[in-house]
Amino acid sequence: MNAASLLHLLQFASPALPIGGYSYSQGLEAAIEEGLVTDADSARAWIVCYLDEVVARWDAPVLWRLMSAFAAHDAGTIAQWGGCFLASRDTAELRAESVQMGYSLSRLIAELGVADTRALGEDVTLPLAFACAVDGLAIPHEEALLAMVFAWVENQVLVCVKSVPLGQVAGQRLLLSLRPEIERAVELARRLPDDELSNWAPGLSMLSMRHEVQHGRLYRS
Repeated sequence: MNAASLLHLLQFASPALPIGGYSYSQGLEAAIEEGLVTDADSARAWIVCYLDEVVARWDAPVLWRLMSAFAAHDAGTIAQWGGCFLASRDTAELRAESVQMGYSLSRLIAELGVADTRALGEDVTLPLAFACAVDGLAIPHEEALLAMVFAWVENQVLVCVKSVPLGQVAGQRLLLSLRPEIERAVELARRLPDDELSNWAPGLSMLSMRHEVQHGRLYRS
């Protein structure tokens, strides 16, 4: 991986990217409210379960397919997987999150001149916009997938640090301990065939719906 690609990847996978990622917990705040996540051990168990059952088996494989479709200039496959991902957001919060972040990222890459986003259509999801940026910046797909999964894990850890709460050192210790799980998730995402993709997580869906009416929320999901 050359220096230019690495620097581009670091910029577009950074939590400092102005697309609003810090304002979402993806159901974790509801899990904390319900008493399912109370300390470092339960936080790790939550992240590992979500990583294995949803990210590795749906979010990351869809991103992998979208990056390949952009590289092949395959508009039909881009539309297919972009639509599938949007349809998989089964609560109002999760749908709004992906569309808002996708819209923000697509506007950012257009304004920066990274890629032509006019063909992305309406309701651009985050994986769709990220794949577009990866293609425009010639970032290697394996590294891009690893960075996107790491960014998701890092955001979950930051939510735990602020809301469980965990100490800063405990948060970094947790993040460091998750390296093997992140690597396994990315490896699984790259090799899963289409008919084995799944984001079946009814407990997460229920928590997300409860969060929509939860009082005293810090996060938007």
